Amino acid sequence: MRVLLIEDEDKLCEFMKKGLEEEGYNVDVAKDGRSGLELAFEWSYDIILLDLMIPEIDGLEVLRKIRAKGLETPVLIITAKTSKEDIVRGLDLGSDDYLTKPFSFEELLARMRALLRRSKAKDSFSMEYGELRLDPYTRKLFISSREIDLTEKEFMILEYMFKNREKPLAREEIAKYVWGERMDSTNIVDVYVNFLRKKMEPVSKKRYIHTVRGIGYVLKNET
Repeated sequence: MRVLLIEDEDKLCEFMKKGLEEEGYNVDVAKDGRSGLELAFEWSYDIILLDLMIPEIDGLEVLRKIRAKGLETPVLIITAKTSKEDIVRGLDLGSDDYLTKPFSFEELLARMRALLRRSKAKDSFSMEYGELRLDPYTRKLFISSREIDLTEKEFMILEYMFKNREKPLAREEIAKYVWGERMDSTNIVDVYVNFLRKKMEPVSKKRYIHTVRGIGYVLKNET
């Protein structure tokens, strides 16, 4: 799971990033609204944790721009503001939940899990492309009626491709989504794409994951 944390308090930011990574999340950090928007528009995230009181562009404006762009990524507002007006405005602008400071890390995780479950339930109806269907609950791929088991990394690669279907994706993009900042080489992407092709093509009788020369890969339904 990939998280975008937009928070300018250094100690809190470090605490949250470390804790989330220990829980298995890949975390990107932005210390201001402008860089937060750039990351949100450039990469695909499973959830965004957004502080309201951040420099450059405030959190509510960041939220407004995210929703205006058509991004449906779950957004959890994290704020020291306790006025009902700010909270209501955030919810009206499209946030999915809010958490007021100070908060326990356990509560943060619980709120995140709830939003991710809700998001997966919504995605489960849209993760289809041609004869392919990717099930977020079972983490399996279905080609027509045939069920194909996937490893966790194989699922994440296909999930990212489904979210960006027919869009050429650089190997670096895919590696960052699946393995986070810890990957020094993108060769592992080629290895896993080869694994996926070997599982998919004997069933589909055609290629869905195409190589884009000089870039990476694209999920495309071509006859």
